Amino acid sequence: MAKVLMIQGTMSSAGKSVLCAGLCRVFLRDGYRVAPFKSQNMSSYCHQTEEGLLMSRAQVIQAEAAGIRPDVRMNPILLKPESHMGSRVIVNGLSRGHMKAAEYFRYKTGLIPDILAAFESLAAENDIIVIEGAGSPAEINLRKNDIVNMGLAKLCKAPVLLVGDIDRGGVFAQLYGTIALLAEEEQAMIKGMVINKFRGDVNLLKPGLDMIEDIAQKPVVGVLPMLELDLPEEDSQSLDLQQRTGSGHQASPSDRREYREKQYDALAGAVRENLDMEKVYAILEAGLAE
Repeated sequence: MAKVLMIQGTMSSAGKSVLCAGLCRVFLRDGYRVAPFKSQNMSSYCHQTEEGLLMSRAQVIQAEAAGIRPDVRMNPILLKPESHMGSRVIVNGLSRGHMKAAEYFRYKTGLIPDILAAFESLAAENDIIVIEGAGSPAEINLRKNDIVNMGLAKLCKAPVLLVGDIDRGGVFAQLYGTIALLAEEEQAMIKGMVINKFRGDVNLLKPGLDMIEDIAQKPVVGVLPMLELDLPEEDSQSLDLQQRTGSGHQASPSDRREYREKQYDALAGAVRENLDMEKVYAILEAGLAE
């Protein structure tokens, strides 16, 4: 069975998807069979696999970074918003119809067998699974019947790295506040913190790193700088990397693939340089105590 690592964030757009892609490429380059996984994603745009099944584009990017073909098992539940109050519910790549938010909230725990079947199937075929959470685990109104953050970490027995976005400000409050709002059992599942989108001299941040480690009783595994990468946003209307290279001209399929590979390698280089990968591997190896 594969080793598992989960990336959760203090908020949406903290950088979970990109960090997962970077870790997938690092593990690939280190010789491991690795696959991404996100139990549930909400996105206005989706990718159609060769089999005609629908999945999130974020997991497509992560799959490419992992050097494997996108597979709907990597994203068993996709919610495609169709109104302010509801979404089309797509399970294992196929639509199960439109549901209002309250209806889906009651329905979603019935999808746990689908989530576990997809996860366990991928875990049987790979050495490492990199799981991405959704939004924040500190949304206390959504804690009941959670299947995307700590609820999923428990199901998959996944140690968690918590990512905060310093570019928006208040990153130490983000990290500590998120941990403080979790149940004691869930707090213990967080094995490290990552500060993302940092600009400037990291030495000036060092006193804050020492303090947050002392307050939160969790290690800071790394500080990732603001990266200038040409990777599409989760909700971009089109995957521009499929049509263009960094120069902006129309590109051939081989040029597009080569360009994406350079982006993934650059991302992996930044992850390897700025995260303590010895700590990451130790967390991965230790897993969660029974």
